[in-house]
Amino acid sequence: MAKGTPQLEWCVVRLGDDMNWWVDEVSDSIHWDVDGLSIIDPRQVDHLIELIEPLREYGFDADIFERACISFRIAKDLGKGKVRLARTKESLLESEEKLFALPDIIDEENGPYADLLDHLTRLRVKLLNDLFDFEEKLTIDEVEDQLRESENNDFIEGKAVHLFSEITAILDFMPAGYGEDDEETTPTGKRAKTEAADDDLPEIEEEEDERMKNDTSLKWDEDEEGKDGEEKKDGDKDKDDDDEDKDDDDDDEKKKDDDDDDDAEEDDEKPSRSRKSRK
Repeated sequence: MAKGTPQLEWCVVRLGDDMNWWVDEVSDSIHWDVDGLSIIDPRQVDHLIELIEPLREYGFDADIFERACISFRIAKDLGKGKVRLARTKESLLESEEKLFALPDIIDEENGPYADLLDHLTRLRVKLLNDLFDFEEKLTIDEVEDQLRESENNDFIEGKAVHLFSEITAILDFMPAGYGEDDEETTPTGKRAKTEAADDDLPEIEEEEDERMKNDTSLKWDEDEEGKDGEEKKDGDKDKDDDDEDKDDDDDDEKKKDDDDDDDAEEDDEKPSRSRKSRK
């Protein structure tokens, strides 16, 4: 259904257990079936815009995106996880207002939403063939087959596929063997050059240590400590010399006292001998 079609003017949406928004009621119940009908919330819209940005240089057409989705703004919070939305003519890609986006899936095979999926798939294939050197060029049919297989598995398991997930599956598509894990183990292109440049940079800690070792202003404490140590050693040496001199003086005084004692004894002995001789 084109944006100019007046039938769908409002809808009531609810927040599901999966934290996605689903449509409960619509103003046009004739053309729209709300059973399993999902709607893209403002946060998811912003994420899609980010994923689309790299595709602009490969020919992304904003008009195809705008025609494929109907814009809604919040009209009233109904409580219990439900919100009433009102249709708006604001652009999803250019508006600063937080908008919901309801893909037009009335004609799933040939409608504007189907055109958007085809457009995004073609651009994603171009981007991947440009980024990677495949042995054989990646084709649109190969991508669609892999995406369809994943959708069939979800259908068999009874999972309701949210439209946001359907679009991101295309925008995030990566062939087997070319996932993020492979890019982390073997970096290529700009990332490889960046890591190589980082390897050439010297270690900051080693360079800082070397600078500190050669900084003469930082040797003051060491010199002072060395000087204090030497002064302490000299002081200890002088003290030892003083002690030795004191010991020598004590020895001299002791020796002098001994000599005086000997002289006194000799004097005592001399008179006694003299008296004996007189007798």
